[in-house]
Parts: sequence; structure tokens; C-alpha cells
Amino acid sequence: MLESAWRVWRVFATGLCFLSFGLGGLLLGLLVFPPMRALILPPLMRSAAARRVIQWSFRVFIAMMQCLGVLSYEVHGRERLQRRGMLILANHPSLIDVVFLIALVDNADCIVKAALARNPATWGPVTAAGFVFNDSGDGMLEQCQASLDAGGNLIIFPEGTRTPRTGGMQLQRGAANVAVRCGRDITPVRITVEPITLGKGEPWYRVPMRKPHFVLHVGDDIAVDAFRHQAASPALAARQLNQYLTDYFSMESNHASA
Repeated sequence: MLESAWRVWRVFATGLCFLSFGLGGLLLGLLVFPPMRALILPPLMRSAAARRVIQWSFRVFIAMMQCLGVLSYEVHGRERLQRRGMLILANHPSLIDVVFLIALVDNADCIVKAALARNPATWGPVTAAGFVFNDSGDGMLEQCQASLDAGGNLIIFPEGTRTPRTGGMQLQRGAANVAVRCGRDITPVRITVEPITLGKGEPWYRVPMRKPHFVLHVGDDIAVDAFRHQAASPALAARQLNQYLTDYFSMESNHASA
């Protein structure tokens, strides 16, 4: 009886959290970011200020989910995220992985779907922060390089979408290509959640029987120079690095679930 009541509460609390998330994004886009665009003229300062607002908003959102009993979490290796100009690659088991990472990382930039710029709840934050859109074509690599050179911490999910429950992990080559062509070592973040929630194709109200616990493990940097120097071309280096990352995240994922 108590378990059923607790689950009903978590369904309600989860809905309340996501409603607050949507309304918060809408209000930021209407009331906070427009004055910032008018008052903070240098683009880099303006985007940095917007990212700071988003970071604190996401911290409040995570604290709200934790306080309401929706989830719990822990972070290992957090000190490795306290740097500038990092290229952060992470696996993507849950809808809110990016929320955790942006909450943890200062001046976080990320590659986002172009559709977010058309969503009333997200267009304000993603445009104010100057995030890189995945439909930028040939200019996307230049935007990634510019962001890293300016001290931004670029977050990419190499899978491109959330990890499916069944089947092997499939990494797109874009993240490895950014690492190779920008000459940036990779800061890997392995994210696990038990029991799985908010996965690919799962509605928000399908909460598990137990409260999900998220673990974020920040690994040691993966050096990219070895791939760049040994391969005959950048394309081949990106292919080899992508295979290495596939093995890395798959091995870590299998170890975590063992």
C-alpha cells in the first residue's frame, strides 16, 4: 500500500517538476534574457551571463527533484569539471542528462537540436546562451572550435540521442570528428541510472517502482593526439577514435550494470 502511494506521489511530483521546467524556460525567455540582450552588448559576455542563469536554474530544478523524492544522485570526479575549454563527451541514458551536466559545468556550451529553437519553453535559453545547433552544417565545426577557444566547455552526447534499452550503443562520428579537428582531449562522463527512467521513447509519467539513483562518473581525460598522429587522415583518426569511444562507453556501461 505504501509503495503504491509513494509511486503515485512520484508521478505527481515528476509532472510538477517538468511543468515548472517548462514554465521556467518560458519566463526566462520572455522576462530575463531580452533585457540581457539589450544591456550586455559584448556577445561573449552576454552568452556567459545567460549560461550562468541557465546553470543556476538547472541546479534549482535538480534540487527540486531531489527534495520531492523524484530522484537521488551522486557525482564522482567532480573536480575534473572545474576547468575551461573542455570537450565533454557523455553517454545518454536519460532525458535529464544534459540538465545534470550543465548544472555541474561552468560556462557550459552544447550541441542541441535545432527544434529547441522553435519550442516556446526552450528557444529563449538556447538562443541566449549561444548553444551550437546541430543543423549548422559545415559551420558547426567552426562554432565548436570558437567556443572551446573562448573558454567554453562544450558538452556533446556522441550517441546523438538517448541510449535505447535494447541493442548495442551506437556512437555517431561527429563528436570524434570535433575532438580530432579541434585538437582537444576528451573529458569523458559516464552516466548511469538505476532503475532506468526517462529513457528513449518513455513518457515522463512511467516512473519506476523505486526512486531512480543517478551516478555521474567523470573519467580521466582521453588524449586525442595519439589518434591524430597515427592516422593517415583526420577522417581516419575520427573513425578510430569513435571506435575507441564506443568500446570505452560500452565497457564502462557493462561494468556498471554487472
